[in-house]
Order: sequence, then structure tokens, then C-alpha cells
Amino acid sequence: MEFKFLEKLSQDFSELNDKEECNVIIEVDKEQNKKTFTAHSNVLRYQNMDTRTIYDLMVVANELEFEELSEKLENHLIEFKASWLRIHFTFVHHSIFKHNKFQNLEKFCNDIIVKHPSIIFESAEFTSLHESVLVSILKRDDLQMKESEIWDYLIKWGTAQNPTLPVKLKEWSGENIMTLKAILHQCLPLIHYFQILNSDVVHKIKPYKKILDKQLWNERALMISSWIDNRITSYSLRNNPYEFQLILRGSEDGFAPRTFWDFCDGHANTIVITKVKGTDEIIDGNIQNSILSRVKNENKALWYNSNNEDIIGSYFGNLEFTLRSHAFDFTRDRLSRCCHSNNCIYNSYEKSIRTTNDYFSVIYYEVFNVRKSI
Repeated sequence: MEFKFLEKLSQDFSELNDKEECNVIIEVDKEQNKKTFTAHSNVLRYQNMDTRTIYDLMVVANELEFEELSEKLENHLIEFKASWLRIHFTFVHHSIFKHNKFQNLEKFCNDIIVKHPSIIFESAEFTSLHESVLVSILKRDDLQMKESEIWDYLIKWGTAQNPTLPVKLKEWSGENIMTLKAILHQCLPLIHYFQILNSDVVHKIKPYKKILDKQLWNERALMISSWIDNRITSYSLRNNPYEFQLILRGSEDGFAPRTFWDFCDGHANTIVITKVKGTDEIIDGNIQNSILSRVKNENKALWYNSNNEDIIGSYFGNLEFTLRSHAFDFTRDRLSRCCHSNNCIYNSYEKSIRTTNDYFSVIYYEVFNVRKSI
């Protein structure tokens, strides 16, 4: 580990190598080929320092505000000890999250989580993760893992937080269900329920339906499916004939209007899901919370102009739901809009899906193809 910094430290290091101060003699080879070397025991201990000690030294240096030394050690770990960081990923990730000081290590860990989420979900320390750490992971929209698998791990983590919960779900009492719901209350809204196949919903999510709030995906998906077929009674999880296949996700594919057309052009029966920045609103094409609005003028249900593909994405009716950006990114400027019926010259849909006429930007954006289950 060779760093060229801190002149006094370098000078002290040199003084330790002065022959008069050395307290260790090393002899190599035999007889006429024998050579003798001298060194200081402190230097030998430093050179053989294990990676955990280097890591701990980095933390201590940071706490003592030796910023240059701390940064050098941090970069050394990333450059030369990456394998150790990966093996002890849970410990490292939790540590940097706790200290919130090591930005380079944080980026290192985030890049690993995105590409290899199993390194933390399948680790022996997974169930000991602090809730805030798990929430920070689930908030990422680009984890390369099936959503049904994330659900399985979430249940595993939740049940591990209370060892008194019965192993067999059929033995759970109402109190046990409420206990798990309380444990997972910050995590449950972060699951992308639209991405879970109906078969997995039935076998994995339905057994825990009592911990889910009505606002979560399964109820919304059933509402949309029932609305499509004009059903008076809602579909159940078992007889829902529709599946939602992901076409585009902004956090992975980008938020540019052109990207919308590159991915979605030619797809029929789509749902556009956006989360409005600065609010709790989730807009799903023709649904916001429980507001469902049918098209009145089929000739103006959707609008398309090939000359505006770099500025405008989805466009429903007469500005009744439009994603727009002059910065080529729906997250960067407040130009998207759901025109309220009182402000629209022509209403192509039955009713407005927002109660305000304000412009907005988005922080979350997905497009799904709705198709019949096979």
C-alpha cells in the first residue's frame, strides 16, 4: 500500500527504516549466498495488515478528521481489495450507511446492488440488515431481480425480526399478521406489484393479503382489469384474465420522450404509470387513486405527432394526460400535465384524473402492456 502524502508521516516511516533503529534481522539463503536485511517490527506489522484492519483504520481516520488518510484508504480498498468488499458486502454496506461519509464506497456498493442484488439478499447477514438500509435498497427501481423474488426476501427479513412468529403460516394468529404488517409498513409500498405474474400473486402474495393495504397493487390491478371488461363485480386474484408486462422503466431505460416512442411505438393496450414529484400521486394513464375515466371521443383518445417525439411522450386526449419535456427528460422540467376538465376546451375523457391543473415533473415512470393471461 504505497501512498505519497503527508510529508511528516513519510519522514517518520523513513526513520523507522534507519538501521540503527531496526529491531528485526532477516537472513535469506545459506552460506556464501546468504543476505541480511533489517526492518522495524512496526513496519512489518503494517505491511501485513489484514483488510479488516485497513477498513477500521479508514473509519477511525475519518472520525479523527484525517480526511486525506481516510480518502486514500478508501480508494485503496476499492482499487485493491474489491474482492474482500464483495465478500463482506453486508457489513461494508451497513457500515458506510451508518457513517454516511464514504461517498466512493457508497457508489461502489450501489453499483454492485444494481447488477448483483443477490450479493446482499442471499448473504448470511441479510436478516440482520437495519430497516433503513433495506428501505434504501427497495427504493431503487433498477434492481436486476424479479419482483416476486424480492417479495420472498422481504417476507424472510420481516419474519426474522420477530423470532416468536410461528414457522408455519397456517398457525399464525391475527396478532401475528398485525405484527408482520407493522414490521414491514415502510417496505410494502416499495414493491412493484404490477411486475408480479398472476400465478405468483396467488401463491406468494395472497397468503399475506391481510398485511397489504387496499392501495397496493393487487387491488389496483384487479380494479383496472375489471374496469376494462365493464364488470360490476371485481375480478379476484384467481380469475383475473390479464397480466401486465413491463415495456419500459425510466430508471433503467431513461426518461427522454424519444425513449418512450422507441420502446412503446406499435404496442397496443398499454398503461403508463408515473409518480408525480413532490406528491404521493401515482398516475396510471387513466387512473389516479380510484379515479377511472373512460374515453368519450375515440378519435381523440390518443394524440401523436412524429415531429414532436423529442419533446412529448404519452399524450391522452386534449392534454388530459401528457408527458412533456423540453430538457429531453421528464424528471428535469415541470411541463407534464393532466388538464382539469374546467380548463380543457374539449374533454375527450369522461372526467379529470387530477384535481389540479398544475404542471408537474415525474420521479417514477413505467409502461406496461396489458394482455390476456395464457
